Amino acid sequence: MPTLVTEQGMVHYESYGRGRPVILMHGWLGSWALWRDTIEILGKEFKTYALDFFGFGESIDREANFTVDNYVNSVNQFMDKLGIVKAPLIGHSMGGTVSLAATIRYPDKVVKTVVIGSPIQGKSLNLLLRLSGYRGLASIIWTTPALLRLFMRGYAYFIAKDGSKMGKMLMEDMSKISPDSYFKSIGTLRQTDLTDQLGQITKPVLGIYGRTDQIVRPSQYKVLQQHAPTSKIAWFEKSGHFPMMDEPERFHETIRDFLYNG
Repeated sequence: MPTLVTEQGMVHYESYGRGRPVILMHGWLGSWALWRDTIEILGKEFKTYALDFFGFGESIDREANFTVDNYVNSVNQFMDKLGIVKAPLIGHSMGGTVSLAATIRYPDKVVKTVVIGSPIQGKSLNLLLRLSGYRGLASIIWTTPALLRLFMRGYAYFIAKDGSKMGKMLMEDMSKISPDSYFKSIGTLRQTDLTDQLGQITKPVLGIYGRTDQIVRPSQYKVLQQHAPTSKIAWFEKSGHFPMMDEPERFHETIRDFLYNG
């Protein structure tokens, strides 16, 4: 299990392939496992890294600082520790928000950015996710694990075409999450708004949005398109929040084309 130690804690990551580096970032409640297929596909042409944010997967933050801002800093330290001078950043959901924020904060380190079903504005998260940022609700959820498991299995069919596969992945990832990482991360994400900072981005940005996304309002594409002059949008008509699972072939073709030509 490859890990590295940063100022904040221990970062777990997986990597595959050779060539120019590409960094993949998961969303809330997720882990590097979301990118298993993507790592294998992109790894044929790129050195592909998928990291776990602190409080998710196998990464550990000594100070329990599970915030979007801290995740942005961790990407910078991750690159420094591995000697990655610059790379494209690809992020799903919260990971895309982190990718954009890192592009704004560390422009010299980012070649281009892909955001997938990502909230530019925290208010675009669905109501359940916004409520999850409150400790009271998080406490109720964590004190009734049987109810949580039942809900997550049902919810998986609501957010992805292959509900069985999604449910198994969610349950495995949830087993590694603490109440603090659960509510602190989504609590800061719902308060995030990058709108006014998007104009600072000069590198190419691709926004991928699923037409039937029930987690983040697909209309977030308008915010990206209107405020980031270097952005372009790819619509996935048959996808929800997880186009890498709902339309995998087209998804990976779109990513690969952007990495070469975007």
